Amino acid sequence: MGIIKQKVALEEVRFFSPIGFYDEEIILGNEFFVSVDVSFPYDNPDAELLGNTINYEILYTILADCMRPERRLLESAAADILERILQEFTFVEKVNVRIRKANPPFGGDSANAVVSLHYVV
Repeated sequence: MGIIKQKVALEEVRFFSPIGFYDEEIILGNEFFVSVDVSFPYDNPDAELLGNTINYEILYTILADCMRPERRLLESAAADILERILQEFTFVEKVNVRIRKANPPFGGDSANAVVSLHYVV
């Protein structure tokens, strides 16, 4: 018999945040898309009870809180998101955090820069 795992995710949540290595990026802000997925054991006798899953509204609040402050590197935002999720939901077994920066200022016509962190028990 196999084991059932549940995954709750938010994909491509858009933020306009003061994150960037250059001073101009912090002043003007940049467009980011954050994705997170969280996996945990499926032990859900009543699939209609929010307490038996992860509330994605709480996940969104964590993302918004972590994308709000001024930062130089996306890595610090990704690390904060991961840490906050692990503190809030101690039963998770796997977390993936991905932050995509649209059109980074390195002269390309159109590009995306991506930073991701992965946690596995």
